Amino acid sequence: MDEAAPRPLISGRPSGPLHGRIAVPGDKSISHRALMFGALAVGETRITGLLTGEDVLRTAAAMRALGAEVSRDPDGGWRVAGRGIGGLIEPADILNMGNSGTAARLLCGILASHPLFAVMTGDASLRRRPMRRVIDPLIATGARFSAREGGRLPLAIEGARDALPLDYRVPVASAQVKSAVLLAGLNAPGITRVDEPQATRDHSENMLRHFGADVNVEVAGAGRVIELAGQPELRAADVVVPGDPSSAAFPLVAALLVAGSKVTIPAIGLNPLRTGLLVCLREMGADIVVRNSRTEGGEPVGDLDITGGTLRAADIPPERAPSMIDEYPILAVAAACAAGTTRLRGLQELRVKESDRLTATAAMLSVNGAKIEVVGDDMIIHGTGVPPAGGGVVETHMDHRIAMSALVLGLVAASPVTADDAGFIDTSFPGFVALMNGLGGSIRTVPAA
Repeated sequence: MDEAAPRPLISGRPSGPLHGRIAVPGDKSISHRALMFGALAVGETRITGLLTGEDVLRTAAAMRALGAEVSRDPDGGWRVAGRGIGGLIEPADILNMGNSGTAARLLCGILASHPLFAVMTGDASLRRRPMRRVIDPLIATGARFSAREGGRLPLAIEGARDALPLDYRVPVASAQVKSAVLLAGLNAPGITRVDEPQATRDHSENMLRHFGADVNVEVAGAGRVIELAGQPELRAADVVVPGDPSSAAFPLVAALLVAGSKVTIPAIGLNPLRTGLLVCLREMGADIVVRNSRTEGGEPVGDLDITGGTLRAADIPPERAPSMIDEYPILAVAAACAAGTTRLRGLQELRVKESDRLTATAAMLSVNGAKIEVVGDDMIIHGTGVPPAGGGVVETHMDHRIAMSALVLGLVAASPVTADDAGFIDTSFPGFVALMNGLGGSIRTVPAA
């Protein structure tokens, strides 16, 4: 499979503060699930605010290949005519999930309990990511998997003809593994039970209820036990997708770091299992105000007002990781500009994201003059109260969040920062560069040599 040529971008200090009111793309996690649950429901689901990045479009294509009717209206809304639980059809071709680990892992759960054969692949980055963590529990449904070493894609799946319900304790905090097990349980009789030692984002549970499934959640210490009654008749239900807090993180941190900035980001999802970054930034002294709090589609939503200012160091505990697992690279940028030593603890999950994000984040900061250490699974950032020197070329490793974090760093560093390949930003944040430049940023294509 051919990969696109690298698209380097360079970011430098803007001529003044960032100002404006912006809309960030729809929440990626909720967008994936809206398409999948719509495909498994009876009737037509209408989706407003769906993220149209490449990751989610891959999910839409996969649902079409499995027999659902997925279409986009002229006004930007989406419609999904579902097949019902157990009604998916065998795809005629390989399912290409692009760069999306979420889509690939959740789809493993769906396919495990449907009696059909499918083959899944992805881009070079996704083909390097381990899938064993979802394959291992799903084998107990009766499904069969054939993959490369470590459970890596391409992956062939033979779904169980008479799937068994699962009772699984997730060994590490992972919303993707939990969701894959729950999705497999939809087409299995009896109760599927997931015990997670640490609470992770609960979009799957919320959306299962929204579509009519019987889901029970009990708090168990720092974690939760989720039980799902199998073989429900999911009913089509309209979904309003809030703005993605993980995408909002980049203009948010940029507004905090560029002196004098004032930026408003409306309609952001504020699920408490997703707001760890806001908690951390407020501990660092950030001026972030939430207005117009409300609930839409079962998810809490609000508008954010951000004012630039100085930040101080903080000690970030490991138990906060599940609520901000995608935001550590941009939090590290904020910490590099803060006064004092910030310690980000318990980051082992970053090693199995789109890249080894722990190593990639440390390298991003180091090459731009920040003083940083990685001790075990902790990242220690020694801030001086002023931005790093910059001037470095960041290896993004096909990771959109490393690329966007590097470009935000360039807005405040003494010298411009280059991201060696920013083409993958569109997987989660189409229009990122235009949005940032519309606020007053200075991001541009690197001239050809």
